[in-house]
Amino acid sequence: MGALFFPSYLIGLREGLEMVLVVSVLIAYLVKTGRRQHLLPVWGGVAAAVVLSVGFGAVLSYVSTAVLGGPGQELFDAVTSVIAVALVTWMIFWMRRTARKLSGELRGRLDDAVGLGLGAVVGIAFASVVREGLETTLLFFASAQGAVSATPLVGLAAGLATAVVLGTLLYAGAVRINLSRFFTISGVLLVFVAAGIFKYGIHDFQEAGVLPGLTTYAYDASGWLDPGSWWGAVLDGVFNISAQPSVLEVVAYLAYLLPVLVLFLLPGRPARETPAPATTPEHIDVRA
Repeated sequence: MGALFFPSYLIGLREGLEMVLVVSVLIAYLVKTGRRQHLLPVWGGVAAAVVLSVGFGAVLSYVSTAVLGGPGQELFDAVTSVIAVALVTWMIFWMRRTARKLSGELRGRLDDAVGLGLGAVVGIAFASVVREGLETTLLFFASAQGAVSATPLVGLAAGLATAVVLGTLLYAGAVRINLSRFFTISGVLLVFVAAGIFKYGIHDFQEAGVLPGLTTYAYDASGWLDPGSWWGAVLDGVFNISAQPSVLEVVAYLAYLLPVLVLFLLPGRPARETPAPATTPEHIDVRA
């Protein structure tokens, strides 16, 4: 269960907390500036983004299982895996770079939207959430391919629920979280998840006949690596170490994991300007 639950939980927690923080900033800013009449449009934009994200997931699942079959399904799953890896890679680096100024940017956009009218307010809330929602859906679809139980969906739901609880506590001032450390740790874990998704994508390309070497194994640990054991689930779920991967899968996994992990953990360039005191990546005050 852990091999299926953990990646989905991490995706739900990480992406969910980003969405919750965005919504919290928008809501808190409207309340603080006495614009409560715009709260309903903001929630309407959020709801529309959620509906679109769920619908996108339903379309992906329908196309993969009902429309396509055989090599076509494998090729579709492989392409969506590669797209998901590209998105998650961009997302973790984007969040590391822009977390410091995220709150200020959202407030500036919301000010502009309020001046343009009701539709613009709905649009800024929708746009702020839908990107994370679509990313979450695509990542979940890619990571849960081949699952025959509801465990990945349970993991995603648990991650999203945890994110909502944490976001609510942050908004209420009941807890303080070092968000820079959270996004760094979750980013490292997501790099491993993305490497595993890329590896599975290569496997799907091989099954579709696009790439060779499906039965050319890098090693065979099926005699002792039991995926049903807790440690086998940890190795597979966290580090994507399976019992019988192909040579090309292992090469792809390492070719993605090692350089991306090194680049992500490299210290960022020191800021040339003194940052504004309102928001820092360490402690984003959504109520400021």
